[in-house]
Amino acid sequence: MKITEVPFSKLIGIKVSDGGDELILPFSDHVKNHLGTFHAGAQFSLMETASGAFLQQQFPELVGKVIPVLRHAEAKYKKPATSDLKAFASVEKNEIECFRQQFEKKGRGIISVTVELIDKQGTVVSNAVYEWFIQTL
Repeated sequence: MKITEVPFSKLIGIKVSDGGDELILPFSDHVKNHLGTFHAGAQFSLMETASGAFLQQQFPELVGKVIPVLRHAEAKYKKPATSDLKAFASVEKNEIECFRQQFEKKGRGIISVTVELIDKQGTVVSNAVYEWFIQTL
């Protein structure tokens, strides 16, 4: 599934960069909070979406064959954000191989994805870790 096919992502305005490798959420009135900065929920949604998209890129052979469920998330908001945000997802070095081994052995596994949001000035405004439980259909 492409990010543009996810109704909620479209609703809040998440976009794929021109290069196709980054997710961006433009700063606009509908993502502002009562202080005029980026709403924490919009930031959380961008990071969660980026973590799922990252997993699709890492495991394209599983797309459409598994049920991924967000199991746990922990977010930290560091600075007020007032410009477009880009999401950068990653996993620990051994995490992908550990997941592959779990999945091959049991048909399910857990993997954690770390995401940072960077504003136009290059500042990390928030980060989070999303733990996914993934099992075969």
